[in-house]
Formats: sequence, structure tokens, C-alpha cells
Amino acid sequence: MSLIAKMFGGGKKQAQPTPGEAIQKLRETEEMLEKKSEFLESKVQKELAIAKKNGTKNKRVALQALKRKKRYEKQLTQIDGTLSTIEFQREALENANTNTEVLKTMGYAAKALKAAHQHLDVDQVDDLMADIQEQQDIAQEISDAISKPVGFGEDVDEDDLMAELEELEQEELDEKLLDINAPSEELPSVPGHKIPAAQAAVADDDDEMKELAAWAS
Repeated sequence: MSLIAKMFGGGKKQAQPTPGEAIQKLRETEEMLEKKSEFLESKVQKELAIAKKNGTKNKRVALQALKRKKRYEKQLTQIDGTLSTIEFQREALENANTNTEVLKTMGYAAKALKAAHQHLDVDQVDDLMADIQEQQDIAQEISDAISKPVGFGEDVDEDDLMAELEELEQEELDEKLLDINAPSEELPSVPGHKIPAAQAAVADDDDEMKELAAWAS
């Protein structure tokens, strides 16, 4: 088999690389090109220094250094373009790989969901929910029945109790009103000593009587 046939895929068919393997290869190539780019950058700076050093002393050496610098810069431009292409291809592969994994997971989940619903029927679920609701209603009725008081007071009418309470309150109010309006049987006590003003009035009357008696005599 010719070399050209081998180069273009003739002969034995090779196994297709997985997206993960291709991404790893692209990353390795990126690292290699970045290292080469750093090396060329250092070469450019070195040749530039030589050109500056010999610019006035040895023009031939300076020109040769500038020529080499131009070649290195051209290689740098080519490497930058290659890196951009590889980076774009790697990102596309990473996105495709992510989408593939997501689709696999979604398909797996869909199969699991289908298996979970395999033995379920909408009508059966509705019947089950109706039974659950019915049992809950029965449980509530039982709880209400248990919580009701039994025995004494079960046959007492609340309205009758309220009416009796109002009568008692009215009777108490009437008694208070009678106590307020009833006249007092005890007379107010008379003070034992004379009021100073009354004593002064009696003294004045005695003086007037004495003057009248003196005039009459």
C-alpha cells in the first residue's frame, strides 16, 4: 500500500476517537503551541536587542537580527491563528460532548419515568385519591364524635341558660338601685359643742336685753 493511501485513511479502518479523547488531544496541542509561542516571543526580544545594540556599530549584524525577528514574528502570527482555530474546535467539541451527556441523562430519566408509570393508571389514581378523601372524612367525623361531651349537660339548652343569666343580672341591678334610693332611717348627729357663730349671736342678744332694761328704768 502506498504512503499516500496510508496518509488518507486507506487500508485498515481506525477506531473513531471519542469526544473526550479528541478534546484531550486538542488541549495538549494548545499547550504545545503556547510554549512555542512563548519561545518565539523570547527570540523576537533577543533579536530586537541585537539590532538596537549594533544599529550604529555594525549595520549588517543589525539587519540580520531584524530579518530573523521578522521570521519569528511571522511564525507567531501563524501560531496565533492556529491556536484560535484549535480553541474554537475544542469549545465546539466540549459543547457537543456536554449536549451528548445531557441527552443521555435525559433519555435515562425518561426510561426510568416510563418504568415508574408502567403500572399506574389515571383512573386507578383517581379512585385511590377518592378513597383517601373518603377515609379522611370518616376519620374527621369520628374525631368530632369523640370530642363531643357526653353525660351531664348534654341536654341543656344554651338559650335557656343565657336567659337565666340575664334574669340574675337584672335582679342584682335592681337590688343595687333600691339600695341607692332607700331613705336613711338614722338622723344626723348633733354636735355636742356650740358653733362659735351661734355663741356670738346669743351674746349680742344678752347685751341688747340689758340696754333695753336700763332704758326702761
